[in-house]
Amino acid sequence: MKTSLLVLAAAAATLALPAHADTLKKIKDSGSITLGARESSGALAFTLGDGKYAGFHTEMAQHIADDLKKQLGLAKLDVKYQVVTSQNRIPLVQNGTVDLECGSTTNNAARQKDVAFAMTTYVEEVRVATKANSGITSINQLNGKTVATTTGTTSVQTLRKHERATGIDFKEVFGKDHADSFLLLESGRADAFVMDGQILAGNISKSKSPADYKIVGEVLSVEPIACMLRKDDPAFKKAVDDSIKAMVKSGELAKLYDKWFMQPIPPSNTKVGLPLSEATKQAWANPNDKPMEDYAKK
Repeated sequence: MKTSLLVLAAAAATLALPAHADTLKKIKDSGSITLGARESSGALAFTLGDGKYAGFHTEMAQHIADDLKKQLGLAKLDVKYQVVTSQNRIPLVQNGTVDLECGSTTNNAARQKDVAFAMTTYVEEVRVATKANSGITSINQLNGKTVATTTGTTSVQTLRKHERATGIDFKEVFGKDHADSFLLLESGRADAFVMDGQILAGNISKSKSPADYKIVGEVLSVEPIACMLRKDDPAFKKAVDDSIKAMVKSGELAKLYDKWFMQPIPPSNTKVGLPLSEATKQAWANPNDKPMEDYAKK
């Protein structure tokens, strides 16, 4: 009886363990990979509806999956998508629901305690979006205003820490995702939306009247954006990084960037219009997984 109980306890403990530290083995054994998909992360990652996902990081993740299929010698690899939000993306990577999340996640020191990051593939600037007729042009004009951001992100914390925000009192409202946060601005329930610049630009470009909005004020922070994966899985991280490096070397990553940021994109067939920045070019040329705190030291 004791033996049976011990066996059951051991089995239960095994089931409770964080899922698959060996992600490559998991992918090979199952013949599938699960990508974390975002629904409204600007041109980096968004949904087209009907279970279809698009964007710079989404298509990059699809290329990574194809490279993994070749590396593992699989005739077929089933690519599955799991929608993640700013609130649940880290737990879903940790527990094995998602193998690779390529959305709009900032690599920072706090998150590195819970997950690992691939090499930086986009360097973001956090900015403020307002309505063009708001009269707001700077952070110090947000006093007494309502500021929207997305639950689970660090943008408002970043705003509060900015030296230009000292002594400014504003009300915070939260959207459940980036599209919801933009709707708070669009509907007049918020005077400003604080978020990654490309997410702001992407949502503005897809709005009913893009000319009604503008991105204003100082850069609040510079943040490296990268794909998330489980910690302590160096073989999988190397495979992902090697795939991205190959895309940089072949020029494929630059082509993907041009496709999603400089050309008309669905569903509205409008351009985001954000040229490849020098900071992102440098990240590609010098592959690293440094957190944003290292960027702040520069």
